[in-house]
Amino acid sequence: MAERKLAEIGEDNTLLLLDDDEPFVRRLARAMEKRGFEVTTAAGVNEAKAIVATKPPAYAVCDLRLEDGNGLDVVELLREKRPEVKVVVLTGYGAIATAVAAVKIGANDYLSKPADANDITSALLALPDDKPPPPENPMSADRVRWEHIQRVFELCDRNVSETARRLNMHRRTLQRILAKRSPR
Repeated sequence: MAERKLAEIGEDNTLLLLDDDEPFVRRLARAMEKRGFEVTTAAGVNEAKAIVATKPPAYAVCDLRLEDGNGLDVVELLREKRPEVKVVVLTGYGAIATAVAAVKIGANDYLSKPADANDITSALLALPDDKPPPPENPMSADRVRWEHIQRVFELCDRNVSETARRLNMHRRTLQRILAKRSPR
């Protein structure tokens, strides 16, 4: 596998971690501090916006879906306050449409959860023209299908009938799929 060429962290090593998954944020914060970042955490969009308004960081890792809003709102504000900021968007509901939206707004990279500290550091410090390596363990086709169904289900406010209609699927078939555990 080809190694990515990484830039140095630089003198301004401030990093904002925006995610509402508290155990994940604590682990990631410790790991990023060990890598030389000065970490600030936020559990919601409003908290992150307050941090960005007072002291915009040089780096940011933003979850896409949060309880009080969308992480892309914070990405937009970061770009306004500090145009050279390096931003990585994380999500448990990866989709091409959201990846395109994140990059258009100004995210440098887009990673699906679970992403580890090495993946995030590589994405934050990647040189502009560097391409990411292909994933070592890509999701199976069954997992991709399951993730898509879950995303549409969430977008339909967990309404089984509406989700089945949008997916052109029988309602009972969808109920069986939703009752099962996620594939690996």
